[in-house]
Amino acid sequence: MNYFEYKGIRSSDMGLRIEEKEVFSGPQYGMEFDEIPGRDGDLIRSGGRFPNVQVTYSVFLPAKSAAELSTKIAAVKAWLYTDLDRYHQLTDAYNPNFYRKAVFAGKLDIEDELNRIGLFTVSFSSLPFQYSEEGGMQTEYATGDTVNNPYPFPSKPYIKVYGSGEGTLTLQSASHNSTWKFLELDGYLEIDSEQMNFYKEAMPKNDLVEGSGFPVLYPGENAITFTGGITKIEIEPRWQTL
Repeated sequence: MNYFEYKGIRSSDMGLRIEEKEVFSGPQYGMEFDEIPGRDGDLIRSGGRFPNVQVTYSVFLPAKSAAELSTKIAAVKAWLYTDLDRYHQLTDAYNPNFYRKAVFAGKLDIEDELNRIGLFTVSFSSLPFQYSEEGGMQTEYATGDTVNNPYPFPSKPYIKVYGSGEGTLTLQSASHNSTWKFLELDGYLEIDSEQMNFYKEAMPKNDLVEGSGFPVLYPGENAITFTGGITKIEIEPRWQTL
């Protein structure tokens, strides 16, 4: 049976049956084209981002009576219309190896036909990328190891650095080479490149790290090197693709 799962609840558990899924085109990369006098063609000015995409499911909600349909609709609304101030994990049976970060962003136009079936669409506003389920697993790495990004888009990983005292971490790909120096490791330090934060549990540690930006895993091989008091690292790569 086809289903989508949102906030940990499957549509099938709410009695919904899916007729069709639609993803309204790929995201259009933000860019502008500037004309330069005397030069053929336009100059590309990058906006550096992809906008959200809309993911819509056409569903129907079987019921034997108007009263039963009303009760089921109320439960669906309570599920979809709460926690609208944040993104939630959205998966479905159409592409089970990937998930999206999405939020319900529509209204429920429900038609109660003579056969007592509620017909409507459920629309989500989703971040542009899909995330690989495999990319959600943490793996331990030693210095000299490599991690291979199998997708054509850079990922923003979660990294846990173990050790004590000072240490440096370097990530090197075919196109980038970046190093971070940790001034005071006390057991471990966490890096969340999506949230752009160095921390340990709930305590910020940004003032104890020197380096530019946050770790990124670029397409292809990324070599890992660490020195000093670092003993090992764990990486949740968060592979993503459109």
